Amino acid sequence: MKQVFHQIMSAVMALMVLASTVSWTVDKHLCMGRVMDISLFLHADDCGMESAMTAMEDDNVQNPCCEDESFTITGQDNLKLSWNDFDWDHQVFLVTFAHSYAELFVPLKERPLPNEQYPPPKLVKDIQVLDQVFLI
Repeated sequence: MKQVFHQIMSAVMALMVLASTVSWTVDKHLCMGRVMDISLFLHADDCGMESAMTAMEDDNVQNPCCEDESFTITGQDNLKLSWNDFDWDHQVFLVTFAHSYAELFVPLKERPLPNEQYPPPKLVKDIQVLDQVFLI
């Protein structure tokens, strides 16, 4: 169970590192205020209004109803952190958390028995047979 947990956590952490280092670009095409197409990493397709405007062959008329929006979320470039980058409170928290987490997996040498010194009572007669109570 412990190995499966470690494998799952390592895969999740690898995906988190990958997602945080990749830059994400989202491109939207709006026509008359409504979203017509959304694209991740690529240019969004237009609604065809621009081709209709060029077919009219009127250079004076511009396309006021369509617009393209895009925004980029940049990923991290520097992933190496040193111990000195953390302030004192964060260092204390990380050390205590790591110590308490490691103590969870230390096996106990012997489980304490609460009734170790007391012997079980001696049965003189079998009470189930005496009362004729049987499990079916």
